[in-house]
Amino acid sequence: MTKLASNLRDYLKWYVLIALVVVCFLLWSYINHENRQGILKFVVLDVGQGDSLFIESPTGKQVIIDGGPGRSLLREISKVMPWYDRRIDIMIVTNPDRDHYEGFIPLLEKYKTDLFVESGTKNDKGVYEFLHERLNDLDVPKLLARRGQKIDIGGGAYLEVFFPDRDVSGLSPNDGSIVMKLVYGETSVLLQGDSTRRIEEYIMTFASTTIKSTILKAGHHGSKTSSGEAYVLAVSPKWVVITAGENNSYGHPHKETLDTIKKFGIPALSTCINGTLYFESDGKNFVLKNKKIKNAVVGCKL
Repeated sequence: MTKLASNLRDYLKWYVLIALVVVCFLLWSYINHENRQGILKFVVLDVGQGDSLFIESPTGKQVIIDGGPGRSLLREISKVMPWYDRRIDIMIVTNPDRDHYEGFIPLLEKYKTDLFVESGTKNDKGVYEFLHERLNDLDVPKLLARRGQKIDIGGGAYLEVFFPDRDVSGLSPNDGSIVMKLVYGETSVLLQGDSTRRIEEYIMTFASTTIKSTILKAGHHGSKTSSGEAYVLAVSPKWVVITAGENNSYGHPHKETLDTIKKFGIPALSTCINGTLYFESDGKNFVLKNKKIKNAVVGCKL
């Protein structure tokens, strides 16, 4: 019995030691993640031919703008959120095309959200309605984005909506896309969804000076139907980021768009060439955290 008791004590010591190591690791992970030091994160997720953007404010509030196609967002989210975090404060769908919302359906099986924001354009496919049904089942509040709204995400950071400024249920999903600006201190990102040149020109009639931003998320995956020359000049970004899949069938980004961006000497960075793009802002400057970067090429052909 004495030998048995001794062995049990030895086992117990190892179990306690292992438990302490695990607790210390969990505590370190939590403190390391929660100590943001006034930094805002803006991440362009590589979800293939689709859109998905991750924002974490200086206070830790998390926003995902668009969910990408299929289950790609589930794969990417673990790269930007700690494993123990299962809440996303705000989910936004800029337009109801599958490459912008489909990834939210499986995500809602594992993550909770406090608010769902959309443009109000229609989609005749039943999958978007299924997403709405899931949101209803989970009692998630919904908000229609409208010009003038400022969505506070903490620490002085906010999202300002430029478009829609009306009921857009009669517009195409692209024309009715949400256009908004992420602002933190002196830094900002203009977020386009799939917005077209037609809407860009309209926005410039009332916001030609206020759309100036540090980063421009190119509309419609770098399509020639977006990113007009006058618009890009008005934004005058330090970087243009493009969400597109490798060797996609649409030829995104188009040569016309890349020529416009090149004309102004702006780096054009695509997810298909560089993978996920990581930016951080201290409120004064954005810093691109990727170590190796290549400029976008026509059609994302490697």
